[in-house]
Amino acid sequence: MSWTATARYGLEPATGGLAFVQDLLNTLSAGKPREPDLLQTAEGARAWLDQALKSWSGVSHRPAPGIELTAEDVQALRDFRHDLGQSLHAQLGDSATEPGPAASLMTLPTALRLDEHGAIHAEPRGTGWRQVASLALIEVYQAQCTDTLRRLKSCRNTRCLVAFYDRSRNNSGVWHDVHVCGNAANLRNYRARKRAGADQV
Repeated sequence: MSWTATARYGLEPATGGLAFVQDLLNTLSAGKPREPDLLQTAEGARAWLDQALKSWSGVSHRPAPGIELTAEDVQALRDFRHDLGQSLHAQLGDSATEPGPAASLMTLPTALRLDEHGAIHAEPRGTGWRQVASLALIEVYQAQCTDTLRRLKSCRNTRCLVAFYDRSRNNSGVWHDVHVCGNAANLRNYRARKRAGADQV
């Protein structure tokens, strides 16, 4: 599957449909050097969404919903992306984020469908950005149920914030790339300690 927003940071996608959520979060301008915001324009948002829905369909084995994004949807989708990122970080106990869920996360429609085999499927409802948000929240909920959501993290480097899926055995990863962000943070901390030591002499 081709998750374009996540692939540009050289990362493996999250498992299953959670990769859709990761890719949505990674449309943000982030990384070093900074990549552009894929939701900056309606044209860019539509191009990202078309590819993300194809990839989601491939991992979920369900037809992709037809979602039309208007120019007015794009700002609302960016706001949702921000709220979703804040909510996920707060759930993981990230002290650098603002507490409390955003109101836009509380009112999105979803439908449950019973198929011919007796399986229940959650399906996104609404139009435009609300349908994208509904799909993302369905995947977040399913990841909570399988206890995989805790592995979807944001790089601890506040200048980066790339969303990555932590595949470490003990779920201890904090950097999307330890060589890029981890080494830079460790170097900053080392220099700060040296300065503090010099000030005390």
